[in-house]
Amino acid sequence: MGWQLGLILPRSGRWAGRPGGAQAVIERLSVLLALVACLSGCAMIPWLGREQDPHPPSPLPPLVEDLALRVYWSLQPTRGTEGRQLRLIPAFAAGRFYLADARGRVVALDAQTGRELWRRETGLALSAGPEIAGERLVLGTSRGEVVALAIQDGQELWRTSVGGEILAVPRHMADPSAGGRVIVHTLDDSLYSLDAATGQIQWRVQYPPPVLTLVGSSTPLITGDGILVGLAGGKLVKLDPRDGSPLWEIWITRPSGRSELARIADIDADPIQVGEMIYVGAYNGDLAGVQGERGEVLWRRQLSVHAGLAADGSGLYVTDSEDRVWGADPQDGAGRWKQDQLRYRRLTAPVILGDHLLVGDLEGYVHLLDKRDGRLVGRARLTKSRISAPPLVADGRVYVYGDDGTFSAFGIGALTK
Repeated sequence: MGWQLGLILPRSGRWAGRPGGAQAVIERLSVLLALVACLSGCAMIPWLGREQDPHPPSPLPPLVEDLALRVYWSLQPTRGTEGRQLRLIPAFAAGRFYLADARGRVVALDAQTGRELWRRETGLALSAGPEIAGERLVLGTSRGEVVALAIQDGQELWRTSVGGEILAVPRHMADPSAGGRVIVHTLDDSLYSLDAATGQIQWRVQYPPPVLTLVGSSTPLITGDGILVGLAGGKLVKLDPRDGSPLWEIWITRPSGRSELARIADIDADPIQVGEMIYVGAYNGDLAGVQGERGEVLWRRQLSVHAGLAADGSGLYVTDSEDRVWGADPQDGAGRWKQDQLRYRRLTAPVILGDHLLVGDLEGYVHLLDKRDGRLVGRARLTKSRISAPPLVADGRVYVYGDDGTFSAFGIGALTK
């Protein structure tokens, strides 16, 4: 949807994946808007302009709560994303959370109490992360920089330029070398391996992006024997961590259609792994189950995926591009249930918590779903801003980071009679 996907990069004023002057942007926009009415998937087209959204968010449905969401604490340690489509997702380790905002602030908080442990004003246009890499926090910026900070106090350790805007969380990969590697996926579909101790670039692989792409990138998935990355054109690739050479490349969804808009089939949702299975979905395309070692697609189901998915041994759970939440069989992708009462509420990827699922929405609500049938069983409003980052589960608690910088901790318990 337009509130979620956006075809024009809001900061640079150019089409994602292909630079150009203002006149070129206007010309392409005019042509593409003329094509919108001709596309069969009109409901899937991002809304452009200032007119009324043709798909307003569904009103909150009536709810008979089975469980209560109890807030332990809530505070506003950062300024959040400032309304931009960024991947600033809190990281957790050893009883601490680390958060970043779009203006360059990074803070460490005690997970139990929310007490601030340290704060660092980097002055950087942070856009993705942080990732914990040993004794370092690694973050990406809108200006194509990767920066490492000391996990104890936020002191800058190194900074490396990779050129392209970073809208995927950098990922740490342990290896025999000191500190391991940091894998970075930039908006132009370049992949980098950096030495985690020094920031030195070890290798770079670039895949040519389509003419038009969504604003976003898939975060790399580190497996036991490689690096999995979803690309803007609908491919899933597995790279050798030693030199970035491809171990295999497969199509999840092949671009199709008569216009560049219709051909958008980006993999922006992060691939996930359960055992030997990889689950991945493409916008305007397919949900697929892939055998991770061989790169063999075992099944496909037509389902447009953008926000993300979650899986465990008993089920596969997906937020689709119209904000319906689906439960599916992980063996073949067959649907089990569909929850559509939250349609167009700009939901996050689902997060598994025991027998339940959690999703955040555009008005700062967190919704609790029964994992077995998708029934809504609880909700709580934690902020007045949108929640873009998926809720996080750590040490039995749930943590939510709102786009306005509000960070809250809550638990789930029985209703008080």
